[in-house]
Amino acid sequence: MTRTVAEKRALFRQLHAEGCFVLPNPWDLGSARFLQSLGFQALATTSSGFAWSRGHADGALSRAEILSHLRELVAATELPVNADFESGFAADPQAVVQSVRMAIDTGVAGLSIEDSTGDADHPLYEIDVAVARLRAARAAIDQEGGETLLVGRAENFFQGRPDLEDTIARLKAYSEAGADCLYAPGIRTREQIAAVVAAVAPKPVNLLIGSTSEFTLQEVAALGVRRVSVGGALARAAWGGFMRAARPLLEGRFDGFADAASGQELNGLFR
Repeated sequence: MTRTVAEKRALFRQLHAEGCFVLPNPWDLGSARFLQSLGFQALATTSSGFAWSRGHADGALSRAEILSHLRELVAATELPVNADFESGFAADPQAVVQSVRMAIDTGVAGLSIEDSTGDADHPLYEIDVAVARLRAARAAIDQEGGETLLVGRAENFFQGRPDLEDTIARLKAYSEAGADCLYAPGIRTREQIAAVVAAVAPKPVNLLIGSTSEFTLQEVAALGVRRVSVGGALARAAWGGFMRAARPLLEGRFDGFADAASGQELNGLFR
């Protein structure tokens, strides 16, 4: 079965209508195809995982590199792909419009826009500027047919500003500006999650679980979360396995290969 871009986008929106689903984050074509083979319903890119695969820190890649990556990932899988589109690769709202149009053209089913600035002294855009940028992204999507899902991200907890009240104020403003789904990476407790879900209801909330968690999918679903992503966690897990296998080589040991995947299985998967 070959899905069209429109079909992928319609499926992605349908997934957000009820229940709770896991949105894993591949970092290259092979990891995307493997996740598809496991039966996941949709995928999301990871800016950090992809940057590490290219030998860079998170946030160091250009818009052109990210757009090329999105285009390749969309073409590699039948699943809807949500783009980690960072801060839209622009500060000015009109420039955000241009970036979002380019992202839509890759065929992604959804994309997120962060409110982080990249400036360590002032890590978050003022809320009025952040809202203007979200409105610009919304306008760009609407001009292209409105099918692509827009995710508004409040980066407070990721940027050393763990103020739940301000986080919620931002998410509510992003919802009113046209975000279809809201996301506050870094919230962890039941109280934080429940407060965010209640504040933006009935719009869906994405929860990041990027490490071993006390929660099961059923438990976060009971809190009202509609989707769970893992960010760079799968990429970090892969890097962890690689590092544990590579370091013993310096000592002349090869026991790091004990848990290596079967070459036969991998060839079968990608044949």
